[in-house]
Parts: sequence; structure tokens; C-alpha cells
Amino acid sequence: MPWMQLKIDTSNNLAEPISEALEELEALAVTLEDRADQPIFEPQPGTTPLWKEVCVVGLFDTDTAVDPLISQLEKRFGALQWSSEQLEDRDWIRECMESFEPIRFGQHLWIVPSWHSAPDAEGVNLHLDPGLAFGTGTHPTTALCLEWLDAHPPKNSTVIDYGCGSGILGIAALKLGASHCIGIDTDPQALEASHSNAEKNSVSDQLKLYLPDQIETKAADLLLANILANPLIELADKLARLTKQGGVIVLSGILAEQAQAVSDAYAPYFQMAKPVQQEDWIRLEGIRK
Repeated sequence: MPWMQLKIDTSNNLAEPISEALEELEALAVTLEDRADQPIFEPQPGTTPLWKEVCVVGLFDTDTAVDPLISQLEKRFGALQWSSEQLEDRDWIRECMESFEPIRFGQHLWIVPSWHSAPDAEGVNLHLDPGLAFGTGTHPTTALCLEWLDAHPPKNSTVIDYGCGSGILGIAALKLGASHCIGIDTDPQALEASHSNAEKNSVSDQLKLYLPDQIETKAADLLLANILANPLIELADKLARLTKQGGVIVLSGILAEQAQAVSDAYAPYFQMAKPVQQEDWIRLEGIRK
């Protein structure tokens, strides 16, 4: 069925109240968009950051009258800058699927959506679809880790994927020859996504998944942590204890200006290599002392 889309340009202090009002007016969905291309890389824990200039988008049935909606909103919020349009009936799922193509990382490693055949039958192919948890390989932080794994296949190694998200890094490590992997994440949905993706790739028996407080795991030969700079700094001692002497740690989710602070936090435990950069993002690597 077609829909009507109502867009309201506003400041960040009104974005959430207007969103709530649209929900009360029976919007089918409400989303917030950035009006000024202002990046928000790393919010503080427990906060819901918004851009300074926000577009609130409400989706309604196509026969919804716009003028009464705006009248009610302006009674509460004053004059508003808005626009509306009818959205044609389209196969949104198919369009989303068509936007995801197989991606190669390094020489041999591919991420292949389920609706595509593998471009390289002789390559190492991970079957992974976009889903709830972060991590389909398209972001530079994930790509940096996948490229490292392709260049350093962890054959017969034990691996920890800390902050596993979709499970993409742990599954890649297993398909590149790791003996087994432990995935750890604070989000139960991420663990569900990781398990589902491991089953699709026939490695679920080798991937064990836990919340951080569920297990005291043994140190591994390789520890992968693609999270964010501040948590990485806070976790330096813990992640060091989870890495064997002579083992390797690979860190990502770090902006270029944060690289030195993260590297300094790990330097007491690891011999740190030079950072590797892709766009604004950094990958760090170290060998456990």
C-alpha cells in the first residue's frame, strides 16, 4: 500500500516532543534524520544524542489529511516548517536487498548476502544479511578487522570476539581456520544474531556466546575488539588478561584523533604496532608482552 510521509524540520530540543506527538496522532512510524550532516561518533553512555538540526519524519496511511495534523501540532509547538509527499507503493524489501552486494576484504575473504551467489567459489565466503546487530562489513571499522584477518588467517588459534555484534569477526576467524571462538556482547540481541549467523555459516558448534558477566573465559591466542575508544580504554586491563602471552590483540572502532590515547592504554601490556587508517577510522594491533 502507498503511504504519506510528513517531514518537520526542527531543533534538537523539540525533536523528541514532536516525535511523541506524531505517535499520539497515530503515525505508523517515526524517525529522526540529520538536517545538517553533523556526525555523532561516540555518545556518552546512557545518553540519546541528537543533531542540532533535526528532521522528524512521520509515516501515515495515504488517506490521512495533513492539514488537521499540522493544526494540532502547531497548537502545541507554534509555527512549523514542514512538507509532505505521497510515497508510491514499492517493494522496499527487494530494494534494500538489491543495495547489498558481495564485498571482498583482502585477497580471499567475502561477505555474501543470502540472495547472491558467491562471486569466488574458491574464496572464503561468509553468508551474512543485514539485520538487527551492527556489523555487515560495510563500515570501515569492521572492514579494517576483516582485512587483518584475511592477511593473518588464525589457523588452529583460539579467538575472542569482544563486542561481537553480528558475530562477523568471530565467524570470519573460524572460516579462516580458527579452532574455536568465544563471542561476548552486552546486548542479548547481538548474541541471538551471532548465533543465527554462525548457523548459516556452519560454525555454530565452534562459536560460544556469552554476556560479559556470564563467564570467566581463558586467555586466547587472538582477541578482536571492534567497539569504541572509551570502552576500549576502560577495558584495557581486562582485555590484556584475556590475551595469552605472545598473543595478538586487534582493536577497532577508533577515530584517528583517539588512536594515541587508546594505544597508550594498551602499551603497558602489548607491544603496539603503528596504526592503520581507513577514512576517519583506525585499527590498532599489539602483541602481548
